[in-house]
Amino acid sequence: MKKYHLLVVVFFFSMALSAQSAQSFLLNLYGGYTFSDRVDFDSSYGKVEDGFEYGIGLEYFIMDNASVELKYNRLDTSMPLYTKVPLNEGSIPAGTQVNAGDDKGAINYILADYTYYFGSSSQKALPFLGAGLGVAILETPKSGSGTYFAWEIKAGVKVKTNSPVSINLHAYLQSMSAAVGYDYYWDYYWGPVAVTDYASTFQFGLGASLSYDFSK
Repeated sequence: MKKYHLLVVVFFFSMALSAQSAQSFLLNLYGGYTFSDRVDFDSSYGKVEDGFEYGIGLEYFIMDNASVELKYNRLDTSMPLYTKVPLNEGSIPAGTQVNAGDDKGAINYILADYTYYFGSSSQKALPFLGAGLGVAILETPKSGSGTYFAWEIKAGVKVKTNSPVSINLHAYLQSMSAAVGYDYYWDYYWGPVAVTDYASTFQFGLGASLSYDFSK
């Protein structure tokens, strides 16, 4: 009887090991259209214009319905900056673009995503929700590049085929936050206090990805 119990334990242990080793690695190729956003500062405002976003990711399924992914996406865009108030004693009126001809830039997102898929793995179409954290590397003509905190949320549906290739259709919201200077406040005990001022982008997009499952 003890030998039988031992065989049962070994059998289920081997099954568990095989299930873990069967977890899927997917290579994802991304493409999408990201819409513009306006960012307000004290005396000016900027825009991150809409454009095509593309990238690549490596996704690992930690269970049938959940995955983690490391991905890189890039948005090539224009970033015009406009005045809110007249400058130089009124010689530059409000609404003037101050970086005309020098506003090309890019945002590079490096994110770690978690995605949950709803339904059975046998289904051909799986709705999903996901979120990610990471950094955004902002490239600008005048200021060079800077690295800032970034996040995204996404929702969509994964459409599987009989081949290793599947298609994801999704909507996403991406954000990048950067320190842009200081605001000053008067404190009764301490006098003037400087507080870091942050600006954030919030860009909505629609996209798709082609996925290749290396386990098939």
